[in-house]
Amino acid sequence: MIRGIRGATTIKDNNRQEILTATEQLLRDMITENHIEAADVAQVVFSVTDDIDAAFPAAAARQIDGWTFVPVMSMREIPVPGSLPMCIRILMTVNTTVKQEEINHVYQNGAIVLRPDLSTVQGK
Repeated sequence: MIRGIRGATTIKDNNRQEILTATEQLLRDMITENHIEAADVAQVVFSVTDDIDAAFPAAAARQIDGWTFVPVMSMREIPVPGSLPMCIRILMTVNTTVKQEEINHVYQNGAIVLRPDLSTVQGK
């Protein structure tokens, strides 16, 4: 079965190091909370709001051992007026036997407001 795992975080400054650090932390937490193996990942889509352009967040996946061949892509969110600024989102598509309602979605920092009903790991 293929399932989607969602995650999001926010950053304070549009700089390369902060983008990569926040994205890597979010991705690692999503992996840990859902017991994900790289071989089970079909793809990972990273999106950013218009105010983030100092780095590709997908580059953070390359910092994780075993993730060399996981297909990743970065893109921009639709710039909806009033939407959460400085936000990085992740949609990871994985092969799993876990039921949809048992997936652990991870929202951190200011992104907790997006789906507090779904998130199990809200700190950082």
